[in-house]
This record gives sequence, C-alpha cells and structure tokens, in this order.
Amino acid sequence: MVAGATRGGGRAIAVELGALGSVVYVTGRTTAARRSEMNRPETVEETADLVTAAGGQGIAVPTDHLDPAQVRALVERIDRDHGRLDVLVNDIWGGDPLTEWDKPLWEHDLAKGLRSLRLGVETHLVTSHAALPLLIRRPGGLVVEMTDGTAEYNGTRYRKPFFYDLAKNAPIRMAFGLAEELKEYGCTAVALTPGWMRSEAMLEEAFHVTEENWREATKQEPHFCSSESPAYVGRAVAALAADPDRARWNGQSLSSGGLAQVYGFTDTDGTRPDAWRYMVEVTEAGKPADDTGYR
Repeated sequence: MVAGATRGGGRAIAVELGALGSVVYVTGRTTAARRSEMNRPETVEETADLVTAAGGQGIAVPTDHLDPAQVRALVERIDRDHGRLDVLVNDIWGGDPLTEWDKPLWEHDLAKGLRSLRLGVETHLVTSHAALPLLIRRPGGLVVEMTDGTAEYNGTRYRKPFFYDLAKNAPIRMAFGLAEELKEYGCTAVALTPGWMRSEAMLEEAFHVTEENWREATKQEPHFCSSESPAYVGRAVAALAADPDRARWNGQSLSSGGLAQVYGFTDTDGTRPDAWRYMVEVTEAGKPADDTGYR
C-alpha cells in the first residue's frame, strides 16, 4: 500500500513497486471527480494506471487518511483480496499550501498549522494503526515513513517554519518507534527522504519548467542542479522492498542518494544525485553551484 500516491514521490514509489510485479493499492484524495486542497490535476486513478503499465497491478482506492473508518475499510479490502500486506509506505502530506514559510509560530495561521500537522502526522498514525496488524501477520514486512530530511541533517538544523519542522521530524521518530515494536515480528521500519525532488508542483509552479528541460530552472536557482526526479526515491523504496536483508536498516533514517550508493540504482538520467551531502558541502558552505562529484 502506498498511502499518498496521487503525485510526486508517492506516485513514483507506487510505479517502481509495480515494476517489481507487485499489486499496489494506491490512495489519495484527488480523483477524476474531485480535487484535494492541493488543487493539482493528478489523480489517484492515473497513478494506478501507471503502476499497471509498469508491470504490476495498480488498484486505486480514494481515501482520506484522517478518517479511520475509510482507512480500516481499505485494509479490510486488502485482507479480503490477498490476506497479506508486505509493504506500507506512508507518504501522506499535502501541507505545502497551508505552510507560511517565513513566519514564526506566533504569526503563523494557527488553523493552517494544525491542519498541516494533521495531514503530515495524524494521517500516518491512523494508517499504521489500521494496517500494521495485517503487515505483521508474516515476517519480512516493510514500513517506510516518508519525510523531508535525514535525522542527521534535521537534528542540527531548524526546518522552518515551526509546524513544518514538527511535521517532517515526526516521521523520523515514528520509524524509530515502529522499528522497536515491529522487530519481534520480523518486520522493518525506516524513515526515508528524497533530496530536492522535481515533483509536478515544483517544476510547474515554482520554476515553470518540465522534467525534460528542468535544468533551465538553474537560471533562477543555481543549486537546483542537485535535484532529482521522483523516480529516484521510488527506486530507493523498490530496492528496500526487494532486499532480503532489509532488516539491517531497521529504525534508521535513510535518503535516496545514500541508498543509491549501496544498491546501485540511478535516477532517470543515469546519475546518482546526493542532495543532502551537496546541501552541506556546497549550498551551506557558500560555494558556487556545481553538481560535479554529487551525481
């Protein structure tokens, strides 16, 4: 199950799992009939079609993960259909439109901030609460908590604003806690972050480019040279899912760039972006933008 698979990293994760031949239940709030507050055109049905085209079986289940009854119904359906759940990816977010990036806590709209926490934290809790009893039925299950930033990076940096920092650090701690609770069942939980990801919204709304000509965006933001396609983190999840020794990662905070060095997968252009190392060694060091040695 990829929860939050309508677009971006969630969609790419679902597709790459499909390329392994998996049956993938994909969820989201934007359908052919209605849009979520993200107000983007991508739909969960389109994601399911892409999973099937990649070689798997994509099953779209429109779901609001703040509604426990909807999530329980989804898990019950998976149980009826297959009697097992091997991989759970919690990639639910949707809080960007609610985030007031340059405001301190006391100036940030409280309702928007609390809503972003519900979307980025409560949804993950609701989903895990419902799905884990099915996942632990068989040893080898994998839970992936998607976030922004590694524990190492976020641990010494404020990922402002306040509500965003909370929302993106919580999944790291969730993975740590779930790892402790799941290991007696032979299951694994990790936190995973992409680097600067070229999501649909990032390309279209932030830089007005496409995936084909994304390097044009470096004229506006030179450090965007370190970015990666959504497929990169999708391949990271696929590599974890296919690794019989994935328990070695239990409880850890991982990145797409870091896992690429271990598993050998590449981004769609054949490179291996290492965005978080680039962030520290180039961007924060005040050096000119240059991705040489970081791909």
